[in-house]
Amino acid sequence: MTQKEREPLQFLAQHLCYGLAAGATFGGLVLATDLGHIRTMAMESPNPVPVLLLLFGGLFVTFGSVAMGVGIMSLAKDDERDRDIY
Repeated sequence: MTQKEREPLQFLAQHLCYGLAAGATFGGLVLATDLGHIRTMAMESPNPVPVLLLLFGGLFVTFGSVAMGVGIMSLAKDDERDRDIY
């Protein structure tokens, strides 16, 4: 894989890591504050591990996707010539 091919993947991986960190932080705060009694319900269930895996899996997918989308959208540049048209 060439450097030119590797750069976009590194860019997306970096933003994915930001999103995963944000998702883990948010999930940890939800459990720490027992928001909506989610921690209580999860820990009182017969199998808390799948509940927590689903919670954090959903948060990782959501926050990771948003972070990568924000990264891609931040690449846009306005062309000075296009401003004269409008």
